[in-house]
Amino acid sequence: MTSTETAGQPGNDSDSPLRHEETDRDAAPQFVLPLVARIERAEPPARTDALETAARAVLVLLSDERSAGDGEWAAAVRDWQDARIRKVVRRARGAEWRRAEALPGITVTGHRAEVRVFPPVPLDGWPKDLARLQVSGTELDDPEPPGAPAAGAPVLWLHPGLEMSAGKEMAQVGHGAQLAWWELSEEERAAWRAAGFPLSVRAAGRAQWEELTRSDLPVVRDAGFTEIAPGMTVVAEGADRVRSLPR
Repeated sequence: MTSTETAGQPGNDSDSPLRHEETDRDAAPQFVLPLVARIERAEPPARTDALETAARAVLVLLSDERSAGDGEWAAAVRDWQDARIRKVVRRARGAEWRRAEALPGITVTGHRAEVRVFPPVPLDGWPKDLARLQVSGTELDDPEPPGAPAAGAPVLWLHPGLEMSAGKEMAQVGHGAQLAWWELSEEERAAWRAAGFPLSVRAAGRAQWEELTRSDLPVVRDAGFTEIAPGMTVVAEGADRVRSLPR
């Protein structure tokens, strides 16, 4: 599913594009971050597992040495972050997944979920083996309600009143993880990465959501191009929890 983040709380780090108010993000060349979820017919992953794996995949891409400095993906990552922060989640199975794995990218695994993240590409410049994958078909369920969020780990809180496909939610929590990343110093990012990017994704209660959105926490606001009307979708509660990690 396609998702575009339109606003959020400014990050503390100089590489957050939300700090560059002089940049016309709509006029800049538009890029998208492709994510492909492996969804086999016989054994699809649980929904929350897929959401958490997708969020970690975005962090793994951002923290990879190829995305920084003079790395081979760095220019694409910078161009992507200078424009609107678009993410598209597609699904693959069988031979489709094997073809996706052959392309440059990183596969991130959860309990059973697998998500492969690729360096950003122009909106009209997708590799053909990714362009042919379906956006639909990412309907997933949790066999049992997820338990309490992991203690001491960041939490990406979903809006309790929105109905979204799993693919759309994967893109939204990917945005939330990215906003949390921008809040951190390099030392804090390194500590989070060393810990394996622990995080939880949960639906907030209605009263809890109202409290979260009145806080100073980063908020994802979707542009409303697909599935839902423009508005808030995710609150990222995480910077203080990352700062408590040992380093």
